[in-house]
Amino acid sequence: MSSTAAAPVRTLRAGTVLADLLPSSRVRDVALVVGGAALTGLAAQLSVPVPGSPVPVSGQTFAALLVGTALGARRGFLSLALYAVVGMAGVPWFAQGSSGYAMPSFGYILGMLLAATVVGALARRGADRSVLRTAGTMALGSALIYAVGVPYLALATGMTLGQAVAAGLTPFLIGDALKAALAMGALPAAWKLVGRKG
Repeated sequence: MSSTAAAPVRTLRAGTVLADLLPSSRVRDVALVVGGAALTGLAAQLSVPVPGSPVPVSGQTFAALLVGTALGARRGFLSLALYAVVGMAGVPWFAQGSSGYAMPSFGYILGMLLAATVVGALARRGADRSVLRTAGTMALGSALIYAVGVPYLALATGMTLGQAVAAGLTPFLIGDALKAALAMGALPAAWKLVGRKG
């Protein structure tokens, strides 16, 4: 009886991210990193152009934040680094089937690297286990993506910072709120399910 009661506590201990609940091995880590990059590349194809902006609405930012949160900082960083490097090498899995680095929206991909690392570190501190903490984590991750992506957009296009904000941030706020709401439901629910199974 005591071992049954102790299992959820062990499963949900501090310092654990969702990916740590899988059996530990080097093969697991490689598969998670490659899978996270592939998921981001797949989500990037869910893309809608924004009139007047070189940056489309896509699923890649949401995927990048989920990958970082679920895999943790190190694997999240490696996963997004793989996504970036392979896309720079010519695989057309950036938003709208693009590749390379000579595009105005490349700064957002660099921002995703930073964001995945930070949200992964926060997830190790339990930031994905309640609705409110998950909302804060997703908001911070999105802010980091814009903090890199918007100035890069301004530099790459010759826009003023105000124009870059109008073209590369403002049109995406409603979508980001919806993505955060999805994460707020999905991640804490996953931990509750794990706790019950434990």
